[in-house]
Amino acid sequence: MKFLAINPANGQFIRSLDFDDDSTIDAKLDLARKAFGIWKKVDLEERCRLMKQVRTILLENKEEYAALMVEEMGKTITAARGEIDKCAWLCEYYAENAPCFLEDKIVGTPASKSYVSYQPMGPILAIMPWNFPFWQVFRVAVPNILSGNIILLKHAPSVPGCAVAIDDIFFKAGFPEDVIIPLYADIPKMERIVSSTAVQGVSLTGSTRAGTSVAQLAGKYIKKSVLELGGSDPFIILRDANIADAAETCATSRLKNVGQSCIGAKRIIVEEDIYDVFMEHFIPAFTSVKVGNPNQEDTVIGPMARIDLRDQLARQVEDSIKAGATCLHGGYIPQKTGAWYPITILTDIKADNPAYHQELFGPVACIYKVKNEQEAIRLANDTPYGLGAAIFTSDIPKGERIAREELEAGSCFVNEFVKSDPRLPFGGHKMSGYGRELSAFGMHEFVNIKTVWLK
Repeated sequence: MKFLAINPANGQFIRSLDFDDDSTIDAKLDLARKAFGIWKKVDLEERCRLMKQVRTILLENKEEYAALMVEEMGKTITAARGEIDKCAWLCEYYAENAPCFLEDKIVGTPASKSYVSYQPMGPILAIMPWNFPFWQVFRVAVPNILSGNIILLKHAPSVPGCAVAIDDIFFKAGFPEDVIIPLYADIPKMERIVSSTAVQGVSLTGSTRAGTSVAQLAGKYIKKSVLELGGSDPFIILRDANIADAAETCATSRLKNVGQSCIGAKRIIVEEDIYDVFMEHFIPAFTSVKVGNPNQEDTVIGPMARIDLRDQLARQVEDSIKAGATCLHGGYIPQKTGAWYPITILTDIKADNPAYHQELFGPVACIYKVKNEQEAIRLANDTPYGLGAAIFTSDIPKGERIAREELEAGSCFVNEFVKSDPRLPFGGHKMSGYGRELSAFGMHEFVNIKTVWLK
């Protein structure tokens, strides 16, 4: 068994890495224990200095790392550069704010002194996905490494080059060699890893199915876990919205990363009074972007990340059409080598349709027509997921009320597509997971929040 990278644009083999056997895994776990004993004693100021060096290395080698993402998972070159820029921003943000986030918090009590201290927990297992192969890792690794933890990185098997590059970046920046320890492990090895006394927490970004398995393991061995899972994000367009801007924003969101984003505009819900006008704007905005070679600067849509993922999406679309959905555009596998799938639009989706309940992870827009605002909110919340949601309206107070009080999601945006930001907590609600990444909340997920009381 191997970690195997296949270029999704042309189906050509790139590289592979052998899976770790039991003895190699055990050795890495033991290494993590020893590395944590050393790293947790390093002064926070020094940790922050090194993290700024990571930022510098990312920016100086942006083209190399971006090209790696294009090669291994088909991300467009402009999107890949943007991902590296965002990782650099994350490093800068935490390097500047970690001292504040981790400083002791004095609490007034009858004690002569009492305070809350944030202490590192130990090695954290990070089970990471392929769709944002640098960003997803960095948003877990950066705050935890600055907290004094060690990262055991189990990356997605289809992006081995990215896993190796990330480990190398931290080493080049001057971090100890074992602050990130790559684990080339397959699924059957997860219990061996999670059950180890070396592992003190588990962070997973992935499917709900994967999250269920990891949550069961973490619970079995009483390990803290954070899960960022799938989403079926609703974008509501009310009759008083700026329709042209809403259509453009929905199209941009849905096509981001070739539709392989947990927070993309999966379900676009439009009031019937403006439905036809919205579609007049949305269809050309959604279907006229350039599809092709991901290395070309003006390409918006390249291939999907893997052929099996493309085939799964195609089956979902076919099943949805058979169940009564109308396909306005796309909806077929092209006769072309690689993991290509066309931009697709589905409408007339009823509650018994697969597209109504399932997450479609690719360049497929599902459009719903509703009678009024109340029906839009009901439909938006009629999902087991709750990662992100957006609402478009010219009545900002109303939009804020709906976002704050009525939409069931971890992130709710008004007149903008959902996005992650280092300054704001990010995470899910309902079956989209639990726990938070980013901001101070993300830094506090895997620390021992310790009470110290003196008399």
